[in-house]
Amino acid sequence: MKKIIIAILLLSAVITSVYAQKKAAYHVSKTFHIKSSGGYDYITVDSASDRLYVSHGNQVNVLNKTTGDSIGVIKTEKDVHGIAIVRQLGKGYITNGSAASVAVFDLKTFKILAHVPTGMFADGILYDDYSKKVISCNGKSKNMTFIDPATDKAVATVQLTGWPETAASDGKGKVYVNNAEKSEIDVIDATTYKIVNTWPIAPGKSASGLAIDRNTMRLFAGCDNKLLVVMDATNGKVVTTLPIGDECDAVGFDKKLKTVYSSNGEGTLTVIKELSANKFTVVQNLKTKAGARTIAVDQVTHLLYLPTGKFGPKKAGEFRPSLIPGTFEVLVVSSGL
Repeated sequence: MKKIIIAILLLSAVITSVYAQKKAAYHVSKTFHIKSSGGYDYITVDSASDRLYVSHGNQVNVLNKTTGDSIGVIKTEKDVHGIAIVRQLGKGYITNGSAASVAVFDLKTFKILAHVPTGMFADGILYDDYSKKVISCNGKSKNMTFIDPATDKAVATVQLTGWPETAASDGKGKVYVNNAEKSEIDVIDATTYKIVNTWPIAPGKSASGLAIDRNTMRLFAGCDNKLLVVMDATNGKVVTTLPIGDECDAVGFDKKLKTVYSSNGEGTLTVIKELSANKFTVVQNLKTKAGARTIAVDQVTHLLYLPTGKFGPKKAGEFRPSLIPGTFEVLVVSSGL
């Protein structure tokens, strides 16, 4: 009888564990539909409010991040790529690629307040909480523009050797940027605006997505050759690499859950758990939808947001196939925790 009781208890524990793992698995829990035309790029969630900022064509759609309801639309003259929020000043910043500028808008009224000239093809954007500067990554001119949000004036331009994709800050005076063209990470002193280090990401190639764990000082670079490179942000040493899906264009990091996310345009989301500063493991490859290549992580709710849609056939000369009008949507991914 004692053996039977022990066996039942063990079986119950196994069933409970399997159920908990199944419940905790990442899944698409909602879909927000946006019925307008145009392409898309980055997406930004404001964890301190109810807002989700979605780049779409020549505008930013502002949604309620819980319901998907429209809060407003910020119209710009040229293609939108990235959005950064400076809550202390009540302003937001939008990179307009072909306009070679950053548009400044009011967080309350969504009115455009100013246009700040940048380098050619303003793409990724970051607010560095250490230097209190907004930083634009300008692809075609291969440089970065540092903007003072107090004056909305450019205060410095940092010239790189290749196309800058995405930047991340350690919050202590260093800004890291993916130099995709050279397959390296360039380190910029946020006070002097000088490049202080250049670190190769081999065996990774042409990284687009970049995120950082400021506690362990680990950088996470999502590369074109289906690898996520984990790098020590203090010395440039490659700690490890992990397999991810194809066409990663953004990497997210949940600070509390210690989890890295690679959004892959092939239609997958690679979920990687940070077990320690030097140990990482892939825990799930979630099927999303083709085109879901960028991501935003809500640090409060731990929900993930990935924009995508349906696409026509790729035409000659197109970098990516065009989005079919009326099909744009944002996938909301939950861990079930």
